[in-house]
Amino acid sequence: MSARAPQPESLEDLYRTFIRACHILHHQGVLDAYGHLSVRHPHKPDVFIMSQFIAPGTISSPADLIEYYIEDARPVDPSAKPGYSERCIHSEILKARPDMNAVIHSHAPSVIPFASSNVPLQPIFHLGGFLSSKVPVWDIANHYQPGDKQNMLVSNVRFGKALAERFTTEGNETTSVVLMRGHGFTCMAESIQDCVMRAYYTQANASVQLSALSMCAGHQAVTGGAAPTIQYLSESEREGAKDMTMESCMRPWALWVKEVEAQPLYVLKD
Repeated sequence: MSARAPQPESLEDLYRTFIRACHILHHQGVLDAYGHLSVRHPHKPDVFIMSQFIAPGTISSPADLIEYYIEDARPVDPSAKPGYSERCIHSEILKARPDMNAVIHSHAPSVIPFASSNVPLQPIFHLGGFLSSKVPVWDIANHYQPGDKQNMLVSNVRFGKALAERFTTEGNETTSVVLMRGHGFTCMAESIQDCVMRAYYTQANASVQLSALSMCAGHQAVTGGAAPTIQYLSESEREGAKDMTMESCMRPWALWVKEVEAQPLYVLKD
């Protein structure tokens, strides 16, 4: 039976899904006080929605949400509350990919070693099958210009556009996850639920791969022999696993919603 993410029945339904997603991402350690989620407006494809400049776990009502134009990340309401400085990550990806509707930007610590070394993040178990065979890394340092503040933040359209372009690989293939050197990662998907699942399992895959790499290094140090080989998913396994996760994303989503509903920290107001 398919458990793919349903289309929101109303804007109010989308708001509730968005807020619960922010709570889940915090509860599961994908986002802390930093990081953010966006979603394309269901009735205005040139507009996207993000929260105001607060920690994801504290978002509680539609009053915390802001609409922005995809064209330039400008707020639809000029008097809107302050928003995230890195919203150009979201606007430029949604602009470049009209088939995608949700974007997550995370600073998950388990991913940083792969974003800042020449060890590629690779799908090592089936729930990471949506990952590319070697997840691409984007380096903001390649795009600095004189006068730019070098704080690693994707704070303008130029940086955002360069990052969005990295979702297309040199072989003209599309990847759903891009690592960001010294920063974290960004992922995209067709729905909020799919995007949350990809963000969670990107972090989980990185943790499993780090354990495997450490185990192999430890085994080599103890035995003095050659380092054991890690067997990653094949291309056909990645494709099959990717389809499986898309078809079953509502199973973990339903569990994660129940978990945050049971936590007093996470508030959802009408």
